[in-house]
Amino acid sequence: MPNVLVRDLPAEVHAALLQRATDAGQSLQQYLLGELTKLATRPTLGEVFDRAGNLSGGRIGFATAVDDLHAERPAS
Repeated sequence: MPNVLVRDLPAEVHAALLQRATDAGQSLQQYLLGELTKLATRPTLGEVFDRAGNLSGGRIGFATAVDDLHAERPAS
């Protein structure tokens, strides 16, 4: 299985990750493996937009969708 080495990790970042691993009852390696696996398997925003751009068959237009969203959101 391949390995990853991260250099120049700030001490406060290492401490925060170590604390999260401890809180989860895991070693730092186990915790990071889980987090990196989640990161690699979740599509990026660009990938989501690419997939959405390839879809067709919607029933309303973009302008209508935007208007509907604005109507549902509370005024700020």
